[in-house]
Amino acid sequence: MTRLSLALAGLIAAAATWPAAAQTMVSVNRPEVNLRAGAGTQHDALWVVSRGYPLQVTARQGQWLKVRDFEGDEAWVYRPLTATTPHHVVKVKTANVRSEPSTRARIVGQAEYGQVLRTLEKRQGWVRVRHDSGMTGWVARNLLWGW
Repeated sequence: MTRLSLALAGLIAAAATWPAAAQTMVSVNRPEVNLRAGAGTQHDALWVVSRGYPLQVTARQGQWLKVRDFEGDEAWVYRPLTATTPHHVVKVKTANVRSEPSTRARIVGQAEYGQVLRTLEKRQGWVRVRHDSGMTGWVARNLLWGW
């Protein structure tokens, strides 16, 4: 193989793995933000999300981000209204919040489907979170969506 062939093969291999490695997450950094049908304020607002709501970036257009939420819905958000502060959202009906990262640990509270939780720490399949109410504890990672 020539150098050019090797370089092209390397680029193709890298491109094939890029989407998985490049998963970018953002969270909403304002009290309420409109998610829109297109990249611009002239597009309809599809729904409103609140501070901390985690979103996966799937595309960019200027200062606009195409994003996907935990239910798989897609919309556009203005980049300056987001941050890189990690959050999770509960993706099951009810998630137990525990005192330690173990199913044997005491339950300190519960979080409901769709609730946004601030990510504090991650450890072996568990996420330490804080709810806006002040409740802090550990939730099994498989019950959450986000980063």
